[in-house]
Amino acid sequence: MFKRSFNDKLINQLLKSDLYKHKISEDIKTGVVFPAIRAERIDFYHKGGKLFTFDEDGFKTHIKYASVYKSKEDYISELKISSLERIVSFVDGYARIKENCSLYAGVESSGVSYIYGKYSYAASISEIVVLDIEVSLESLDLDKNQDRIDILLFDKRKKQLIFCEVKHYSNKEIWSRKGSSPDVVGQVQRYVKQIGAKGDVILKEYGNYVDAVNKLLALNLPCPESIKQNVVLMVLGFDKDQLSGRFTELFKANMPKDIRYYAIGNVASLKIENVLKKCGL
Repeated sequence: MFKRSFNDKLINQLLKSDLYKHKISEDIKTGVVFPAIRAERIDFYHKGGKLFTFDEDGFKTHIKYASVYKSKEDYISELKISSLERIVSFVDGYARIKENCSLYAGVESSGVSYIYGKYSYAASISEIVVLDIEVSLESLDLDKNQDRIDILLFDKRKKQLIFCEVKHYSNKEIWSRKGSSPDVVGQVQRYVKQIGAKGDVILKEYGNYVDAVNKLLALNLPCPESIKQNVVLMVLGFDKDQLSGRFTELFKANMPKDIRYYAIGNVASLKIENVLKKCGL
């Protein structure tokens, strides 16, 4: 079942924790860390990875991020391995855990992380912000357990939610074969069906989401009132020659008219308002 909730008891517990007070809260304000509400849980994302999870049992992180040692030297000899000092807390090792987290992101995750870092609902003054990422909906296709839609935008003026799927130019799912539509078309169309079938639930749960983050972060986000039925496809990471060549031949030429897409080579030049204008949203 699709849920977005974080109760007052957990909010108070999080606010009192040293890791949140002394490290994470400041990074949220600058967009370095993105907080995403789940079902009585918050996932904290950084540079394309899930930095920490917080629930009733406290903070957790992946072992590959937390395998951190203290050393004044970048390189050590085998003789010195036994003398290395391990971190004793997440607060103690926070900077190195963040560094490790950033090392595992792929090109698409890195592109998504730039967008949510720049337009985080918790840090950006933009009228259009990223409200959630990696949104999992129960699939209507029995062959697929869950789908994860990359980004959920929130137009604060219209009080409207807009889902976006992000693909890098190198992803084979955006290329057509033998004149057929790219695989990503079916993916986007499936998302549209899911959103249409679950619209009321999605709106209700993101009302809970907004209520929780307003309390936690002292924000004043309005409650979402509608959802765009279109899912925007964003394609990133190509140069001018690729745009006029392979991109036109294998993507644009076989893209159905009902698919709203936005193509930009360098994600650093992306302006979120232009995405919606270009897609007629």
